[in-house]
Amino acid sequence: MAPSAVESVALEPTNPVLAAKTAKQGAAQELDKTKTALELICQGVTLPGIPKYVSFDAQRRDMLNHMAGAFRVFARKGYTEGMAGHISLRDPENIHTFWTNPLGKHFGLLKASDMILVDYEGNAIGGNMSRPANAAGFLIHSALHKARPDANAACHTHSPYGKAWSAFAKPLEMLNQDVTYFYGDAQSVYTEFGGVVFTQAEGDRLAAAMGPKGKGLILRNHGLLTLGSTVDEAAYLFTLMERSCQIQLAIEAAAANGIPKVYVPDESARFTFETSSDPEALYCEFQPDLEWEDAQCNREFRDM
Repeated sequence: MAPSAVESVALEPTNPVLAAKTAKQGAAQELDKTKTALELICQGVTLPGIPKYVSFDAQRRDMLNHMAGAFRVFARKGYTEGMAGHISLRDPENIHTFWTNPLGKHFGLLKASDMILVDYEGNAIGGNMSRPANAAGFLIHSALHKARPDANAACHTHSPYGKAWSAFAKPLEMLNQDVTYFYGDAQSVYTEFGGVVFTQAEGDRLAAAMGPKGKGLILRNHGLLTLGSTVDEAAYLFTLMERSCQIQLAIEAAAANGIPKVYVPDESARFTFETSSDPEALYCEFQPDLEWEDAQCNREFRDM
C-alpha cells in the first residue's frame, strides 16, 4: 500500500462547519454516573448481563457452551486457517488451569465436549483428551493467564484483515466510534516476529506486550489477540478488532488516493471507551452473534 501524499487531519476537519461541530461535540457529555455502561445503552429494562451461577458445574457448562459457540461464530466469519487459532478459558473453580480447543479440528465442528483442560505445566488433566492441544497456543495462553488474573479468556486466530494490518506493526487509529473500544492502553502492538511460538520466553514477551490493561494486541506479521473477563467479551473484541482492521485498510487506501482522514477527537474517544467498554456491556455485545449461531446450527455445539 503506497503512503499517503496527503497530510492526515488530527482534530480539525478541513470543512469549517464540520470543524466547529466536531469541537462542540468533543466536550464530555453529562451523564448519570450512577448508571453502568449496560444501563446507559438500554432504553427501558436493562439486559441481564453476565449470568450468576448456583455452582461451579453450572458455570463451567455454560462457559464451555459459549466457548464452543465462539468458535462456530469465528468459523462462519472466516477466521480459520489450517490448524492455526485457539481460544482459552480459565476454569472457574481451578483457576490455575484453562480450557482450550483440540488441535486440527475445524472451528465449525467444535462442541463444548471437545474442549481440553490443561494446567500451567502443559499437562492435559481433563475434558476430551483424544486429541492434543496446540503447543504454540498453550505457550501464548498460559503466559497470558499467569500475567493477567483479571483475564479469564483469550482469543487468537489468523484472520485475514488482522494478518494484513499486522504487516504495518501499527495500532489501529481512532477513526470511528467502534474502534474507540480499543482506546489508549486497551490496545498495543507486539513489534517482534520470530516465527511460530515454541518457547516460554516468547509467550512471556507477548503477555508483557499486552500490558496490565490491554484488551487487544496486534502481533506483527502474525495476527490479532484479544482478552476478556468472559469468553463472550474476548470473542466480541476479536470480531470488532478484525472488522476494525478491515476498515482501517479501506481508509488507508482512500487516503492514499488523496482523501484526508478525520480522527475522532481524543476526548470523545475516551468518553466512548469509558461508557461502552466494560465487561457487562461487552458480554452482551456478543450475544446477537451467539444467538444467530444457535439458530443456524440448531444449538448443536452445546452440551445441555
